[in-house]
Amino acid sequence: MSSPLPYDGPALHRFAQEAVDAGVEWLAAEGAGTAWSRRRFKLSGEEVTDADVEVERRVTRVLADRTPEIPVVGEESADMGPVPDTCWLLDPIDGTMNFTRGAPGHAVSLACVMDGTPVLGVVHAPALARRWSTGAGSTEAAGLPVTGSRTLSGAVVGLTGTGSGRRRPARLIGRLYEVAHRIRLQGAMSLDLVGVAEGWLDACVCLDPSPWDVAAGVALVRERGGAVLGAGGRAFTLHSPVLAAGAEPVARELIALWESLDS
Repeated sequence: MSSPLPYDGPALHRFAQEAVDAGVEWLAAEGAGTAWSRRRFKLSGEEVTDADVEVERRVTRVLADRTPEIPVVGEESADMGPVPDTCWLLDPIDGTMNFTRGAPGHAVSLACVMDGTPVLGVVHAPALARRWSTGAGSTEAAGLPVTGSRTLSGAVVGLTGTGSGRRRPARLIGRLYEVAHRIRLQGAMSLDLVGVAEGWLDACVCLDPSPWDVAAGVALVRERGGAVLGAGGRAFTLHSPVLAAGAEPVARELIALWESLDS
């Protein structure tokens, strides 16, 4: 267990909201301009923009001021080392490919992780003017508990992390077309998890999720009573190569389906 921190839950929520505000307000005022949203490519092949970097800088600056004892791990500045057990996890623009094309499916995603577990999450979709957060300090009334389909045959399933030209994800898409009610590929893991929490989706699968992609959404789904499972059908951890969320029976079906496919 990590040493106790000098902040209670409401204070951490307040700091998280302030930090996300700093990023979102800048993004609304300046970040959507052509110069900021021009895409380039990381070595991984993922898209990135100067807006990603600037939002991360502004959010991080607030968190470093309010909670200097808690490190901030952001997608655009993280090294390849392990994520600390206690930290802030930030994806400054989840769904950058959507952002660069003017599509609304992108979000600022911030989570607080304690002892390896996401305990607080804030997801803000600027183009939709909507924010979702866990617990105290939420800017929206809590939604109904996760009550989506409990069978894969009746489920609308979100799928992210498929990339292109990869055989195993392609086989998963084909199998889901055969056995799920519908599938949706929307391009932002944080918003797929929000979709499960809000009921837009019955379940979702995230392939090769980076911790900052999913931590906030994991906290939100769990708070609303949904299951978030990882490899082997065990409770999801930030080191798992796959995530399935929804009612527990359908989440288990999804993990089993993924693991039945050849790599």
